[in-house]
Amino acid sequence: MAQTFFLREKDKVVLNIIVENYLKLGKPTSSGFIVQKKAIPDSPATIRNIMSKLEAMGYLSQPHTSAGRVPTDKGLRFYVNSLFDETLFSDEQMAFATPDFSLEKGDFGSLLTQVSRLLAEHSDNLGFVVSPSISRINFNHVRLIKISEEKVMVILITTFNLVLTEIVETRHYFTQLELDKASQYINQHFRGKNLTFVRDYLIKELPRYKLSYEDAINKLISLLKAYISHEEEQSQIVLQGVSRLIEKPELFSMEKLKSLFQNLEERIKLAKLLSDFISLERVKVLIGSESNIPDITDCALVLSHYGYNNQVLGTLGIIGPKRIPYRKIIPLVDRVAQRLSQTISRDL
Repeated sequence: MAQTFFLREKDKVVLNIIVENYLKLGKPTSSGFIVQKKAIPDSPATIRNIMSKLEAMGYLSQPHTSAGRVPTDKGLRFYVNSLFDETLFSDEQMAFATPDFSLEKGDFGSLLTQVSRLLAEHSDNLGFVVSPSISRINFNHVRLIKISEEKVMVILITTFNLVLTEIVETRHYFTQLELDKASQYINQHFRGKNLTFVRDYLIKELPRYKLSYEDAINKLISLLKAYISHEEEQSQIVLQGVSRLIEKPELFSMEKLKSLFQNLEERIKLAKLLSDFISLERVKVLIGSESNIPDITDCALVLSHYGYNNQVLGTLGIIGPKRIPYRKIIPLVDRVAQRLSQTISRDL
C-alpha cells in the first residue's frame, strides 16, 4: 500500500526556502543551507528527511546524486499558490508607481504598446497585450464606409465610447448608400449587442425576410463573415522585450522562443491561446506545461485581464523563465491591468 504524505508547516517552510533560493540563484539547495537559515530548529538529518519526503511527493527533484534539490513545476505551483494567500496585492508590495496612461497621447494601439513596454521594462521579461476582438465588443454605434471597390472600413463606437476601426476586404460590391442603409439597420436593431451576435442573428432569421430584402441581407452577412474571419486570422498581440528573453539562453530553449516570436502565424496562435486563459481572477499564473503551449514549456506566464465594467476586452501580462520573481511580478501585472482598465473608463 502506497504511503500517504501531507505537508506539515515545517515541510512548507523548507519547500519555500528551496524555491526562493532556486528563483534567486538557479542552483540546487542543500540541507546545510537550510540549517544556516535557522528557519526551523531541526537537525540536518531531519531536514534531509523532509527534503526526501518533498521529493517523493513530487515537489522537488535532485539533479545529481550528491546535489541538493530544486523545485519541480509542482513545487513552484505550491509556492505561487502560497503567495496568493499573502497580502500580495498591497501597495507595499509594489516596487514602482504605475504611470498614468492616457489615450490623449495616441490611439488605442499606441496605448497598448505603451502598456506592453512598461510590463517588459519593470519585469525584465517579455511584456504582452492581446488586443480586443472588436466583433465581440458591444457597440453603441456602427458606421460602414466604402474605401475602394473591395475594401470597407468598419468604425465601431463601443458602449463605453471607445472608437475602434478596422478595414476588411469584401468580394461583394457595395455602394456607399447600401453601406449607409446597412449601418442604419444595425444601429436601429442591435444597439448594445456585438457584431458576432448580429451575424448569427441574420443567418438564423434570413428565411423570414421578404425576397426583396434577401439580397441586401445576404451581402451584409457576407461582409460580417469576412470581417470576423479577418479578425480571427489577424489576432493582434503587442509584444515588447523579446530581446530580454533572447539574452537569457541559460534559462530555456532559445530555438523554441525564436520560432515562437519570429513566426507571424505562431504569434497569432499565441494571441488566441492567451485569450482563452481570460478569467475573472485578478491574476492567473501558468507554469511550464500548464499553459499547453508547446514552445514555452520552459516558461512561466503571469496573466490578467483588462476591460470596462464587467466586459473583458483582452489579456495582458509577462512571459519569462520559470525562475521569474513571482513575488514582484504578480502584483506588477495586477496593478498595470487595473490601471489600464481605469484609463479606458476615465478617458472615454
